[in-house]
Amino acid sequence: MTAYSNAVKEYVAQYRELNPGGLVDPRQIAAWAYENGLHKPNLAKVIDLIAADIAQIFREEYRTDTSGRSYRAKHAVTERVKGHTQTLWGDMDDPAAPYDHFVKSFASRRRQVVGDCLQLKTDVDVYNDKHSAHTPIQIPLDFSKDVEELQLLNQPKRAA
Repeated sequence: MTAYSNAVKEYVAQYRELNPGGLVDPRQIAAWAYENGLHKPNLAKVIDLIAADIAQIFREEYRTDTSGRSYRAKHAVTERVKGHTQTLWGDMDDPAAPYDHFVKSFASRRRQVVGDCLQLKTDVDVYNDKHSAHTPIQIPLDFSKDVEELQLLNQPKRAA
């Protein structure tokens, strides 16, 4: 655990003491911590926030191909370079963006999906174990039919 993480946990605990309850909004905690001088972002954090905004805009950029399919235009690859993490984005329509970048990006996104599925299964299993008086929640993880159905629903409409 880093000193930064410990400091955040400490002021979150202070916030929770002043605002007891089950659910918390990180934005409210952040505003409270900032207003009370408990969190003062440094230049690196400000740059990180701006970069995160840019990355979010990249993630949200969709285009439509000549067949009418909507696709995400920009894709990221995160790698360690000289001891630092670096995320580079490639645009699918940029002929200068290397093929290998997209191979890595798509493989990484697939690993993320698998990791999310594993965590979801673990969370459901733990929930079911803790709440055995209820009917166990079932979460199927084979998405083949879901993908096929969405592909059919999202097919471009052809003129008659």
